[in-house]
Amino acid sequence: MKSIIIYTDGAARKNPGRGGYGAILMYGNYVKKIAQGYKLTTNNRMELMAVIASLQIIKEAPLDITIYSDSQYIVNTVQKGWINTWIKTSFKGGKKNKDLWMQYHQLAKPHQVKFVWVKGHADNKFNNECDILATTAADDLANLIEDVGYINDLDNKEHATLYFE
Repeated sequence: MKSIIIYTDGAARKNPGRGGYGAILMYGNYVKKIAQGYKLTTNNRMELMAVIASLQIIKEAPLDITIYSDSQYIVNTVQKGWINTWIKTSFKGGKKNKDLWMQYHQLAKPHQVKFVWVKGHADNKFNNECDILATTAADDLANLIEDVGYINDLDNKEHATLYFE
């Protein structure tokens, strides 16, 4: 099976607040960098969006995919099987980001996905580059888009009015 390596990172200027994600996909000698900023979101959503956006641009399946992330939230949810429990229980108990976790679950199905935790803001050059991609995207005010899933979450509507007034 062919393999691909992905590094991801997410950022939020306030939590919730303006945010962005960055990712680097590596397949052989091929390297692709992606990033996007959002008007109102959370750090965890951006960490997960980096993974989702990476999986969305992969055109071949199945692949052996290794994703490096500095988010223990992301790594533990997948590697420890929490996502499977959350799906079986319809995210009972107030588990957040159901929309994104369901999207991830569908995108990951055809692949063998493994997550590896890396220490953030340390000596991993690809993680550091993803951090720069994410924060630069969050600071690019002219190109921020809506995180519709976050805005539609009833628990967050009051936060939305604070940031858009």
